[in-house]
Amino acid sequence: MPQICKYFLILFSAWCFNIEARSLDDILESKFIVIAVYDDYAPFSERKGDVASGIDIDVAQKIADNLGVSLRLKWMTAGETTDDDLRNHIWKGHYLDRTVADVMLRVPYDRAYSQKRDDIGLLAHELVHMFGPYHTESWQIVFNQKQLPDVPTMALFQYHKIGAEIDSIPHFYLTSAFRGGLREQTRQYDNLTLAINGMQKTEVDAVMGLRSQITYLHSKLDPEQYRLAENAFPLIGKQKWDIGMAVKTDYRALGYAVGDVISAMVRSGEMQKVFAKYSATYEKPTYYKEIE
Repeated sequence: MPQICKYFLILFSAWCFNIEARSLDDILESKFIVIAVYDDYAPFSERKGDVASGIDIDVAQKIADNLGVSLRLKWMTAGETTDDDLRNHIWKGHYLDRTVADVMLRVPYDRAYSQKRDDIGLLAHELVHMFGPYHTESWQIVFNQKQLPDVPTMALFQYHKIGAEIDSIPHFYLTSAFRGGLREQTRQYDNLTLAINGMQKTEVDAVMGLRSQITYLHSKLDPEQYRLAENAFPLIGKQKWDIGMAVKTDYRALGYAVGDVISAMVRSGEMQKVFAKYSATYEKPTYYKEIE
């Protein structure tokens, strides 16, 4: 089946979701799997008309194909925190519809996060099993070389305007780090695409965001004028972190089966090819480097 037709069918059938998360046996018996992806989140997952595309769409399709079932997508609108997204789409459901997915993509793969305690000392993510890291994220700056010859340090942005997505970690970082020394030169945008447009209009000289998104957007720009910086980000906290998946904790067998698909993609180089397809920088998670 041509990919565009396959994606059309994904969207056409996606209205039917689960009231409860399901076991691997239930998924195989029903012959479909529901996978949650973020809406309007290029290059990972977006939809234009009846066509879904992106890195996570390709990954979700690979999971479904390997399990021998059809794929149904549950489109997520990001909540205030990842905790909200896990609750709304994996173990409880949003109060408006109470539906959940079998698997959720783009979940932090971090032991400290998975073992986080709530206000009374109980595990905050007791109902969620996080697994299957499939890429390593970090931060990136793209800059207009006509305005900046290079970006050796963040101190440069005391004097040059830089854009970021509003309420994102880069936005908080740029407005609070270095005793607020970069705040006056920081401009906020509703999303990174608008920030890049602002750079092209010379509203800002650079844009900071997720490396995968910045490199994807950079691929659409003139590489002679717009370059990717190589600077570090002092005081930002985590410079790099792994992204994986989640299932409801009762269904570890499903996690193992899906994890095997992802592991094979990473080890074979297929995951890197998926990222390259969307011109996004890929880095293999430390998990695989340690066991190879």
